[in-house]
Amino acid sequence: MTAVEDQPLFGRADMLRNLLDDLDDVESGGFAIGLSGEPGVGKSAVLTSVMRHAATAGFTVLSARGSESESHLPYASLHQLLRPVLARVSRLPAQQAQSLLACFGMVDHVEANRFFTSLAVLDLLAESAGEAPVLVCLDDLHWMDRPSVDALAFVARRIAAERIVLLSTSRRSDQFLGDEQVVRWIELPALSVDAAHELLRARAPDLSPALHNRVIAQASGSPLALVEFASALSDKSYGWPEFDDELPMTLRLERAFAARADGLGPAARAIIDVASINDGDDVDEVLRAAAIVCGAAVDLGDARPAVDLGLLAVTGAAPYAFTHPLIRSAVRHAMPQERRELVHSALATVLSVHSERAVWHRASSLSGRDELVAADLESAAGDARRRGAYPTALSWLERAALISPDPLDQAARLLRAAEVGYELGRFTEVEQITDQVTRMTLRPRDRSRLTWLTGAFHDGSASDPSDVRHLVDLAREATADSDVELAMQLLFGAARRVWWRDPGETVRREIVSATRAVPLPGADPRVLAVLGLAESLELSGPVMKQLDRVEIDGGGAADVAALLGIAAFCAGDFVRAESSLSTAIVGLRAEGRLSLLAEALAIRAWAEINLGVFDPARSADEGMRLAEETGQRVWAGTAQLAVALIDAVGGGWDSHHRLLAQAERTALQLPNASSSLLAGAQMVRGIGELGADRPDQAYGEMLRVFDPTDPAFQRVQQVWTISYLAEAAVRTGRREDARALAASVAEMTNGFAAVGTEVALDYSRAVLADDADAEDLFREALDGAGRRFPWHRARAQLAYGAWLRRQRRVTESRDPLRAARTAFEAVGAKPWALRADHELRATGERGWQPSADGRAQLSPQEAQIAALAAQGLSNRDIGQRLFLSHRTVGSHLYRIFPKLGVTSRQQLADALKQGQSSD
Repeated sequence: MTAVEDQPLFGRADMLRNLLDDLDDVESGGFAIGLSGEPGVGKSAVLTSVMRHAATAGFTVLSARGSESESHLPYASLHQLLRPVLARVSRLPAQQAQSLLACFGMVDHVEANRFFTSLAVLDLLAESAGEAPVLVCLDDLHWMDRPSVDALAFVARRIAAERIVLLSTSRRSDQFLGDEQVVRWIELPALSVDAAHELLRARAPDLSPALHNRVIAQASGSPLALVEFASALSDKSYGWPEFDDELPMTLRLERAFAARADGLGPAARAIIDVASINDGDDVDEVLRAAAIVCGAAVDLGDARPAVDLGLLAVTGAAPYAFTHPLIRSAVRHAMPQERRELVHSALATVLSVHSERAVWHRASSLSGRDELVAADLESAAGDARRRGAYPTALSWLERAALISPDPLDQAARLLRAAEVGYELGRFTEVEQITDQVTRMTLRPRDRSRLTWLTGAFHDGSASDPSDVRHLVDLAREATADSDVELAMQLLFGAARRVWWRDPGETVRREIVSATRAVPLPGADPRVLAVLGLAESLELSGPVMKQLDRVEIDGGGAADVAALLGIAAFCAGDFVRAESSLSTAIVGLRAEGRLSLLAEALAIRAWAEINLGVFDPARSADEGMRLAEETGQRVWAGTAQLAVALIDAVGGGWDSHHRLLAQAERTALQLPNASSSLLAGAQMVRGIGELGADRPDQAYGEMLRVFDPTDPAFQRVQQVWTISYLAEAAVRTGRREDARALAASVAEMTNGFAAVGTEVALDYSRAVLADDADAEDLFREALDGAGRRFPWHRARAQLAYGAWLRRQRRVTESRDPLRAARTAFEAVGAKPWALRADHELRATGERGWQPSADGRAQLSPQEAQIAALAAQGLSNRDIGQRLFLSHRTVGSHLYRIFPKLGVTSRQQLADALKQGQSSD
């Protein structure tokens, strides 16, 4: 391979060969690799060699290079990368195409959605990969603008089934594109001593032994330093810079480049100074700004000295470029502050028709504060947000705050930046901003915004009662000021905190009182959600009555449906909750609002579980993946518990279940452990132990939810847990203790039981009853609310059949036991089906064998794709719903068909008859 013999690649032959072998495996699926190392270590040279090989091998090669001076421009790197394939944008679904073009500023009056933009990037690359494998090369990833990096991270997580390779370089192996499961990082070390000598002899064969050894010592194995230092000794025009041996290699190289630039005349120096700061690559912009800087006419010929010294590459009217990023960095850092401000001012003048770039340079040219520029920068941040460039909006708002003369305006702009950071899921940045704002003077409304933001990342799960009460007080102030929107936002935040960790009856009643004082109708979805969260049990009746009066219609339907779903869920009406949340999920998908979609899926997963639907493909698995992707740890934990419980019901119980452990860690790592997550974990453990036929352990695990001194104590989840605790109690001789707990749960509901509560209490009363009352109570349970739900009816049938057998009514016991066994098998509850069969065998009945279920072989995502395909959706439609490329969907179906024993989409519906449709 000739590429290995190129001079910049001395000592890198093995690494290059391994990378080329990796490329050859792309037909097996895509992957992402990152090359990290110090500047000058040869990352770009390796990348260039891989690109050359890939192009020869028939790859479509797309590349972009990050630049410090362009890192504030939204989607600059992404546009650079996609420019060769943008003509394909017309093949994309309209929503994706418009969003992508809007983020590049190529269409007007369209608000970009960053997730649709990311999906458009994925589909563009996948379309290209359908014709030839694609190599995406991202040089200097650490200098790329954040919106571009976020879009590429979205892609990196979804290329496993594509013929796409992402190869990036960065000074450090940070998780720009994802964790180690997404990106494999390879660190480029310094050259070995032998390779360094070989490279230097090739580049500077005439150096004396003494100078040769001096360069070797100073370069410390850096290929760029070897070449640059050798050039410095060979070219007497700019000499050899003296270095401190302790100086980092990056600074040594920058000083060497700066020394080379020191001999330039005024015009050439103005050109490279402007070029180092300019956030574009148009040489005409540079020449016009340089003329302002040096106060004289400048033309392209004035750049010749910089080109001759190897600092700049300019060919006619083509874009200019520094020959190495460190040269740009050296020139920038060598400029005094006054000179840098002068260059920014010149660029702001030249770029007046490019408003966003101009205002950024105007802000950078200031030595003090300026309200007009701050306001313009804030306006530009709003434009960036509409283009889906939330990271850029955050950065610009922070810069606007920095130059705001009025401290009150400064704090307000910082809070706006924090709110954008919250939408991005950037906990650390939001925490840093709110810590800063806490020490500032604030307007009353901004003080309320700050309080809401504090703890918002944990969804209020880390708060103590004083925090909740403070939110309520601020909400009352907002109500007094007629700021209904802020009042409800604060009260919703307070009520969320109640859900995750109960602050006590007094605080709950304060939330209810403050909510009722807000001048809104009783059936307002925001009011119902707050009341449901704050007093889930005591107010379940009034909330349910108001829910009957609300219709989901018109604009904002997804938000309204989500609020109604939360209200119904907290009240225990899981049927209505599932319906409303399903409506919300459809809308949130269509709008690309992945953060709220993850939350809605996680809540719906638990609504389904409480209805006895144990299918991770419907909600839990996707909710978990999206919550992790959008940085919502608490909702990821909620969905992880749902997946773990579904595994337990299906017979996959493991007390060390990975997802259960992760959810428990999340709960315990919060400043105040989330009792809701811990209670959910105990319920999962209890059901898992029941399925494993260890009722003693099951009872002990679930009892913690009812113990006021235990961190897992949670009032609402006692309702969810009581029937399973009753099942364990009957099997371990703890009937009396469980009766008392069931009576306590019934008392909390104030005599009004939603469907979930009614099912749980009907079952508990029946199984815990004395023999004299049991039959009537079993009939009530079988004919009551649970009769509509196969899982709950089957549990009652199993308990009833077992009771009949113990009463020596063997023949009567068989029908309910057979029905239970059939239902358990249908819902995938293998341990309970086996228990029902065990009871039947005790009656003398034999011959049952569990039936094979092809769906069990599918991963949750495969099952979701199969269900959607069975509904008749195309691969592109499925991809749009699940935020995957349509080619990835096709690849999944290719693997699904043999697992289900089918050969066409038309056969999927029959193969999935046990499954349910998915949104």
